Amino acid sequence: MIEAAGLSKFYGDFAAIRDVSFSVPQGQVAAFLGPNGAGKSTTMKILTGFLAPSAGAARIAGLDVHSNRIAAAERLGYLPENGPLYPDMTPLALLKFFGRARGLAGVRLKQRLEAVIARCALGAVIEKPIQKLSKGYRQRVGMAQVLLHEPDVLIMDEPTSGLDPNQTREVRQTIRELGRSKTILLSTHILQEVEAMASRVIFIHRGRVVFDGTPAEMQAGYASLDDAFQSLTGSTSREEGPCAPANA
Repeated sequence: MIEAAGLSKFYGDFAAIRDVSFSVPQGQVAAFLGPNGAGKSTTMKILTGFLAPSAGAARIAGLDVHSNRIAAAERLGYLPENGPLYPDMTPLALLKFFGRARGLAGVRLKQRLEAVIARCALGAVIEKPIQKLSKGYRQRVGMAQVLLHEPDVLIMDEPTSGLDPNQTREVRQTIRELGRSKTILLSTHILQEVEAMASRVIFIHRGRVVFDGTPAEMQAGYASLDDAFQSLTGSTSREEGPCAPANA
């Protein structure tokens, strides 16, 4: 359902990622793990069609994201880190806008609005301006927008970033429930996310995949996932040079 085949992205001489390959089958929740600057967001943006790769191919549900972008987007829900929302709109107005943009109308749009509002517990704030909502509620609005068209594949970039412990617990629970019926790739550098939600780890460091297996396999031989993380990264995060693009 998600496939990266030899993905590379260069900015001049700088390689944000190099020869990244992995696939995620239907019904699996995979954690895309690595330190800040490792290349997670770059890979996510290529998989969703936001960036074009310098080399390689990205496929969603067997559809090439570059050559068949619209069809791939119909199967995909993407929640970027700090996803863009229109602050002057209410959650209801925003969801209606995105629903119509996705081709939903009439009874079908009404049904999907009711479903995602209930799923993401937005009833209490559905008519409030988004700019007045807490970060936790804004994240819920982003999640509702992602789910509106019932995608088969979800790609989420740091979905709990900046949330308090209660909000984090709620988002994790939602992702676990979604993982029963959807294929999910979850980008994170937080090990608790891996333990709480994922059955598989794809670990990227300095733009390359350095581990692909279960959380138990990653921890094998180490006292904790923290120790395994430290070993895989050589105990240091990737240094960003003056020409390295932000959020690689």
